[in-house]
Amino acid sequence: MKFMITWKIAPGFHKTAAQAFLQNQAAAPDGMTILGRWHAPGSMYGWMLAEADDLAPCAQHAAEWADLLTLDITPVIDDETAGQAFAKVYGA
Repeated sequence: MKFMITWKIAPGFHKTAAQAFLQNQAAAPDGMTILGRWHAPGSMYGWMLAEADDLAPCAQHAAEWADLLTLDITPVIDDETAGQAFAKVYGA
Protein backbone atom coordinates (compact mmCIF):
# COMPACT_ATOMS: atom_id res chain seq x y z
CA MET A 1 0.00 0.00 0.00
CA LYS A 2 1.03 3.57 -0.56
CA PHE A 3 0.59 6.26 2.07
CA MET A 4 0.80 10.03 1.76
CA ILE A 5 2.27 11.41 4.95
CA THR A 6 1.98 15.13 5.51
CA TRP A 7 3.66 16.95 8.34
CA LYS A 8 3.83 20.31 10.01
CA ILE A 9 6.71 21.24 12.27
CA ALA A 10 5.51 22.35 15.70
CA PRO A 11 5.99 26.07 16.40
CA GLY A 12 9.41 26.78 17.85
CA PHE A 13 10.90 23.45 16.73
CA HIS A 14 12.10 24.21 13.18
CA LYS A 15 15.81 24.15 14.06
CA THR A 16 15.45 21.05 16.26
CA ALA A 17 13.50 19.22 13.53
CA ALA A 18 16.05 20.23 10.87
CA GLN A 19 18.91 18.99 13.03
CA ALA A 20 17.13 15.68 13.66
CA PHE A 21 16.53 15.31 9.90
CA LEU A 22 20.19 15.99 9.15
CA GLN A 23 21.29 13.25 11.58
CA ASN A 24 19.72 10.40 9.60
CA GLN A 25 17.63 11.94 6.80
CA ALA A 26 14.50 10.78 8.69
CA ALA A 27 15.18 7.19 7.65
CA ALA A 28 12.20 4.92 7.23
CA PRO A 29 11.69 2.14 9.75
CA ASP A 30 11.91 -1.49 8.64
CA GLY A 31 8.93 -2.40 6.50
CA MET A 32 8.48 1.08 4.99
CA THR A 33 10.04 2.45 1.79
CA ILE A 34 10.16 6.18 1.11
CA LEU A 35 9.20 6.76 -2.54
CA GLY A 36 9.63 10.54 -2.39
CA ARG A 37 9.71 13.41 0.06
CA TRP A 38 9.08 17.11 -0.53
CA HIS A 39 9.58 20.18 1.63
CA ALA A 40 7.88 23.57 1.24
CA PRO A 41 10.70 26.12 1.61
CA GLY A 42 9.93 28.92 4.01
CA SER A 43 7.16 26.97 5.68
CA MET A 44 6.75 24.28 8.30
CA TYR A 45 5.09 21.82 5.86
CA GLY A 46 6.22 18.74 4.00
CA TRP A 47 4.95 15.61 2.26
CA MET A 48 6.21 12.08 1.88
CA LEU A 49 4.98 9.22 -0.28
CA ALA A 50 5.76 5.90 1.38
CA GLU A 51 5.02 2.26 0.69
CA ALA A 52 4.40 -0.46 3.27
CA ASP A 53 2.44 -3.69 3.54
CA ASP A 54 0.41 -2.24 6.41
CA LEU A 55 0.10 0.87 8.52
CA ALA A 56 2.36 -0.27 11.38
CA PRO A 57 5.69 1.10 10.00
CA CYS A 58 3.99 4.42 9.20
CA ALA A 59 2.65 4.60 12.74
CA GLN A 60 6.14 3.88 14.06
CA HIS A 61 7.62 6.66 11.91
CA ALA A 62 4.95 9.07 13.16
CA ALA A 63 5.70 8.14 16.77
CA GLU A 64 9.43 8.70 16.20
CA TRP A 65 8.72 12.30 15.13
CA ALA A 66 5.68 13.06 17.31
CA ASP A 67 7.58 15.37 19.67
CA LEU A 68 8.53 17.68 16.76
CA LEU A 69 5.87 17.25 14.08
CA THR A 70 2.15 16.86 13.60
CA LEU A 71 1.67 14.09 11.02
CA ASP A 72 -1.31 12.94 8.96
CA ILE A 73 -1.17 9.54 7.23
CA THR A 74 -3.54 8.84 4.34
CA PRO A 75 -3.71 5.63 2.28
CA VAL A 76 -3.62 6.55 -1.43
CA ILE A 77 -4.18 4.73 -4.73
CA ASP A 78 -3.08 5.59 -8.26
CA ASP A 79 -5.30 6.51 -11.22
CA GLU A 80 -5.39 2.96 -12.57
CA THR A 81 -6.62 1.49 -9.29
CA ALA A 82 -9.15 4.30 -8.80
CA GLY A 83 -10.36 3.80 -12.38
CA GLN A 84 -10.91 0.09 -11.78
CA ALA A 85 -12.97 0.85 -8.67
CA PHE A 86 -15.01 3.49 -10.51
CA ALA A 87 -15.66 1.09 -13.41
CA LYS A 88 -17.05 -1.53 -11.00
CA VAL A 89 -19.47 0.99 -9.51
CA TYR A 90 -20.36 3.14 -12.53
CA GLY A 91 -19.61 0.82 -15.45
CA ALA A 92 -16.91 1.27 -18.07
